[in-house]
Amino acid sequence: MKRFKQTLYLQVLLAVLLGVLVGHFYPKFGVALKPLGDGFVKLVRMLIAPIVFATVVTGIAKMGDLKRVGRVGLKAVVYFEVMTTFALVIGLVVGRFVAPGAGMNQDAATLDTHAIANYTAPNAQLTTVDFILNVIPKDVADAFARGEILQVLFFSILFGIALAGLSGRAADSVLSFIDGLSAILFEIVGLVMRVAPVGAFGAMAFTIGKSGIRTLLPLAKLVGTFYLTSALFVVVVLGSVLLVSGLSIFKFLRFIKDEIFLVLGTSSSESALPLLMRKLERLGCSKPVVGLVVPMGYSFNLDGTSIYLTLATLFIAQATNTQVSLVQELQILAILLLTSKGAATVTGGGFITLAATLSVVGNIPVAGLTLLLGVDRFMSEARAITNLIGNAVASLAVSRWEGELDHDVARRMLDGQPSDPPIPARISPDEG
Repeated sequence: MKRFKQTLYLQVLLAVLLGVLVGHFYPKFGVALKPLGDGFVKLVRMLIAPIVFATVVTGIAKMGDLKRVGRVGLKAVVYFEVMTTFALVIGLVVGRFVAPGAGMNQDAATLDTHAIANYTAPNAQLTTVDFILNVIPKDVADAFARGEILQVLFFSILFGIALAGLSGRAADSVLSFIDGLSAILFEIVGLVMRVAPVGAFGAMAFTIGKSGIRTLLPLAKLVGTFYLTSALFVVVVLGSVLLVSGLSIFKFLRFIKDEIFLVLGTSSSESALPLLMRKLERLGCSKPVVGLVVPMGYSFNLDGTSIYLTLATLFIAQATNTQVSLVQELQILAILLLTSKGAATVTGGGFITLAATLSVVGNIPVAGLTLLLGVDRFMSEARAITNLIGNAVASLAVSRWEGELDHDVARRMLDGQPSDPPIPARISPDEG
């Protein structure tokens, strides 16, 4: 019982199971519990912007060398592009050979498109120029108030660079204040996490009560294929990245199990961001690298979302009996390499990105998006968990690439040992 009270993942797991039962047997009551999940996610999001600011600013200021800051950022972007390409290609390959939509024989002309009108409207599309301009906040307060991670990250980098360029007592005082602020914010995270099981319970009860497990049956092949593909990506691709550093993916997953179960319960990878950043630092990753890579990854390194986008595109084509040639598949890949970067910057970004991709490809009906509405919520858990693991592995990979990963600490932590080896007891000559 004592271990249960001290272990977050066990509490969240039990809360998720209770949420499934309540949502299934008492659907109306389950839907009414939605504020519990929404409230918890809002509590965490309330802290994300200031934590990103404090972590990035102190990391850059303590790093000192601005060339190193640029080098870390460039390495992160290169890594993100490689992993995104892998994820998109795996989604295409699995979608082509498993064909989860084959045999559904849906007539696109008869599909009700009212439910997807918000995603297919012309003003919902986010162009490359819009995405770049959206990184710059109209004012700093607005970026923090709306919790725009990319905008907060952009301002934090500028602030950290400016602070690193200053010297003297004033600069030291500001750095000391922000460092102390960071410690206080993580203490607040600890308080918020005490109600994580309540949030997970409410979110899962709402999901099951609203959608119902029965909605999974018609599209069970798609959901099962997506979950298995995401697991394959984590174990094989991300596992290979860790293997280069001599680390085990399975030990790493066990190390971040609290964060994984938290994301499972809330369907939001953001809910685990503060805990993940602190845990990666304990694992031996450089604090400046974690501060830059993790926030950037939430917009540029969405491995789970990338798998979903290509797999869902082929699913719609197969379900509506639309022929897609190899050339068109390569076209889909090229389009998504660009459009997937904005999938996390707006609400419903995944659907908007899908709609934009289908519009460009041309012969795959955009109306096919309605086929995904019933099970999209059930697939969001796998998307969010894969995104979380992908960003965690990215921090390890970039830290190692930069020579800033303490391998000894990482191995000890993953083996369940203390991060600092025990100091041997001093033996007196008489005892020898």
